[in-house]
Amino acid sequence: MFDTIILLTGPAEHSVFTTLLRGHNPALTVLPVFTAEDLAAIEPDWLRRARMISFTTGVIVPGAVLDQLGFGAYNFHPGPPQYPGWAPAHFALYDHATDFGCTVHRMIARVDAGPIVDVEAFPIPADISVAGLEEIAYTKLVQTFWRMARVLATQPEPLIERALRWGNKRHTRKAYEQICDIPVSIEKDELQHRVKVFGTDHFGIVPTIGLHGFQFRVVVPETESAIADEAVEA
Repeated sequence: MFDTIILLTGPAEHSVFTTLLRGHNPALTVLPVFTAEDLAAIEPDWLRRARMISFTTGVIVPGAVLDQLGFGAYNFHPGPPQYPGWAPAHFALYDHATDFGCTVHRMIARVDAGPIVDVEAFPIPADISVAGLEEIAYTKLVQTFWRMARVLATQPEPLIERALRWGNKRHTRKAYEQICDIPVSIEKDELQHRVKVFGTDHFGIVPTIGLHGFQFRVVVPETESAIADEAVEA
């Protein structure tokens, strides 16, 4: 019997989304999950009667947990199918992509690889920052959750899947670190582009140059008028 949703998200989204889901199904139990430890503490009996919804979380759900869920698991990914994996907004801007979006998909053991249920796409505004692009994608993702909430809360059957495929290149933290490892021979335009996209220290990783056993980290001035080639080495 479907009567439970395991909601894997942040505290701010949890309170709002719980109210929304229970508004469509007052009998629904919504279990909050914020960490891997929270997830591991859920009893198998709860998993068998539950559907999981993951929303912009870094928690990786083990395949063994997904296999025990009685009514599937769906992830709201803050990037389009062309950018599965880590930091999609960063890599899209680095690639000079013209379109971005968000993706809803059924979760399988491999991250951002399950069948796609829904995609919301939009053009990337000119000269937008990573933070600006992430904000648009987050807003679109919330709107998509709102639109799909009734079905997620009331329909025990699996959601309809679309004939769309994920991109072949799956970005990881390691790929992010590698692109921030700046060669001494880098051209000025490429350095400026990497600093603009990856220089904001979102994950504690910034463009770094290694020279004669020393590491020089790029620091971007915190002013609106600052440009990438004014970066200071420290």
